[in-house]
Amino acid sequence: MTIVIRPLVPADRAQWEPLWKGYQDFYQVSFSGEQTDLTWARFHEPSEPMHALGAFDGTRLVGIVHYVFHRSTWLPTVTCYLQDLFVLPDQRGKSIGRALIEGVYASADAAGAGRVYWLTHETNAAGRRLYDRVALNRGFIQYVRKT
Repeated sequence: MTIVIRPLVPADRAQWEPLWKGYQDFYQVSFSGEQTDLTWARFHEPSEPMHALGAFDGTRLVGIVHYVFHRSTWLPTVTCYLQDLFVLPDQRGKSIGRALIEGVYASADAAGAGRVYWLTHETNAAGRRLYDRVALNRGFIQYVRKT
């Protein structure tokens, strides 16, 4: 299997949407169709700091990653937040997640980003095994405003 990592283009939407839904199901969240449309549009708007990469096995999309560039009070350069990573369940364990992360690392390097970071749920044991191999866990705990 040869996996190709590349930016998603508008023609990839039909393949992207089931993976986006799979990501939401994994984290037990649901976004409206309007939010999905807005998110997809942002990936293709040059002035937006949001980006999406896909992992392709031939013409089949088997994994996605989304990332956002933003400023930081800690660094003079931009920072990259890897926001969403999802690989089809039947494709896990084939280094696709790692290849997607490395794709984000390459994009961050090209943009001069001083840091790449992300969050995952503490129960995501399989993901955390990968993340422990490709990144440093600094032990931060996330808090989100109560609504």
